[in-house]
Amino acid sequence: MYRCPLCQHPLEQDGQQWRCDLGHSFDIAKQGYVNLLPVQNKRSKSPGDNADMMRARRDFLNAGFYQPLSDQLNQLFMDHLGTIPTPQILDLGCGEGYYSARLQAALRQQTASQVWGLDISKDAIRYAAKRDKHIQFCVASAYDLPFPDQSFDGLMRIYAPSLASEIFRVTRPGGWLITVQPAANHLIQLKQAIYSQPLAHDETPESVQGFALINQHKLSYDMTLDTETDRLNLLNMTPFGWKLNPEQKQNLSQSLVKVKADFLINVQQKTNN
Repeated sequence: MYRCPLCQHPLEQDGQQWRCDLGHSFDIAKQGYVNLLPVQNKRSKSPGDNADMMRARRDFLNAGFYQPLSDQLNQLFMDHLGTIPTPQILDLGCGEGYYSARLQAALRQQTASQVWGLDISKDAIRYAAKRDKHIQFCVASAYDLPFPDQSFDGLMRIYAPSLASEIFRVTRPGGWLITVQPAANHLIQLKQAIYSQPLAHDETPESVQGFALINQHKLSYDMTLDTETDRLNLLNMTPFGWKLNPEQKQNLSQSLVKVKADFLINVQQKTNN
């Protein structure tokens, strides 16, 4: 399923490496993932979310605060791909693998699926590979996907920036793209604590050329952050956390108990080749 990020030739696994016929090789880490992000394609020494943001998001997700979102995504993929014998699904910008692992477990109840996870953050992929050994994880750019044309029956993208032409290229005819974006009042209490006039998120679904919007689902619920650890994790996993001085962060870690989760889930289908 992988193609070489340097020459675009197919990669074949050879022991603990992936190799192409031109001699480019990529080592498989002891955790099981492969790094397919060439050094010359990096914009920084450690691209992607930093380790502090990654750990905060990992712990927040593991505590179950976004499980209703994960459950709904799982159901949508089962509805649309459950009749395919061996669906191939890519979690684009998979982070620490929370959604990937739960999707794989849900799909395996009714089909022999294979989930693939991709993220530009090596720290995130290292943790994701430890979370689930049955998922193929790689470090790579969402703007230059290391997969052949028409590889996937479905793609999941939660907030992750990406390139529409690459999504189109790797999706099979009739394949599904399910994306998540923040709805108008997502984390509104947090924004109100930071800004005097917080702006609502734009709910216009991103248009992806070659795909038709089939359905749009709204998911809203209130989260109760019982502990200071949960509140700090929420602050530190978002860009908002870096806008706060230590005093503001301390105050919010003690007072921010009720927070709204508000998501917009877009279900799109590839309409042509």
